[in-house]
Amino acid sequence: MRFSLFVHMERWDESVSHRECFENLTELALIAEAGGFSTVWIGEHHSMEYTISPSPMPQLAYLAARTSTIRLGAGTIIAPFWNPLRVAGETALLDVISNGRAEVGLARGAYQFEFDRLLGGLPAVDGGKHLREMVPAVRALWEGDYAHDGEVWQFPTSTSVPKPVQKPAPPLWIAARDISSHEFAVANGCNVMVTPLMKGDEEVEDLGRKFDTAVANNPGVPRPDLMVLRHTHVHPADEPEGWRRPAESIQKFYRTFDAWFGNKSTPRNGFLEPSPVEKFEGRPEFAPESLHKTAMIGTPAEIIDRLRHYEALGVSEFSLWSDNGLTHEEKKRSLELFIEHVVPAFQEQPATTAR
Repeated sequence: MRFSLFVHMERWDESVSHRECFENLTELALIAEAGGFSTVWIGEHHSMEYTISPSPMPQLAYLAARTSTIRLGAGTIIAPFWNPLRVAGETALLDVISNGRAEVGLARGAYQFEFDRLLGGLPAVDGGKHLREMVPAVRALWEGDYAHDGEVWQFPTSTSVPKPVQKPAPPLWIAARDISSHEFAVANGCNVMVTPLMKGDEEVEDLGRKFDTAVANNPGVPRPDLMVLRHTHVHPADEPEGWRRPAESIQKFYRTFDAWFGNKSTPRNGFLEPSPVEKFEGRPEFAPESLHKTAMIGTPAEIIDRLRHYEALGVSEFSLWSDNGLTHEEKKRSLELFIEHVVPAFQEQPATTAR
């Protein structure tokens, strides 16, 4: 099992500048590369200070120039907000800039707030048709001349310029949850990325079963990769209460997610207050004590044990989700502990020669 970093610029108030946020993101990406991580992933969100990324592409292009080995993942491009020609061309250009290190994640989108502002109020639940139309169109544009006459987009013969460095194409990933999205991803030769959010490892097991079912239903397709994304924080074994602050901070993240997802209040200059703690009475999964067990929070030994289980489930990649409301120094320390103590447990040991 390989490891990746899922990271955004993150701002909870105006005490930290956007420039400092970007410098922090860059430092974490460089630490991840030095620590042997396979990929750094950056997503797409609009008008939200707590996940700042109107486009992953310029950030990944900058990181391409600052790095040499780590792969650069758009995780994810929100299909309804793009045109297939832009996705194909911009991701191919990233592949050229990085000399073949691009990974392309696509999703249908989730926040109605964004759809209200970018697509005139189109229901976010309808974004799936854009995703399903986007995947084959991007692949065809990477290959050569292609005209498209779909339900969402129509355009005469065109192509991706430039073409990707990777042959036959950069890896495509689909953010999946229900069985139909797993089926679509596997049938179309795409890797799958999942997140259990605040649910426990039983949710990872359920998502793994959906993935395995999709693989079994498509016997002629090579088995894709499965990535699990989870909020992660490592604390030293000699700090028994080291879990509490990250758990409380991740709870604040999910309460903020709930406020944005609920779309009931108007943000002020990109900030939105988290939903109040009282709203989640009777929802034990939001309690810090529960998040201590469900989020990937713990000592190195505790995290290694859980990741061994993920590996046994067939998870190809675990992505360390660093957006959690903690300070940059706290995130940096956690990442360094993960690299120092967790990563070596999953590296192949050289075979010994019998004498």
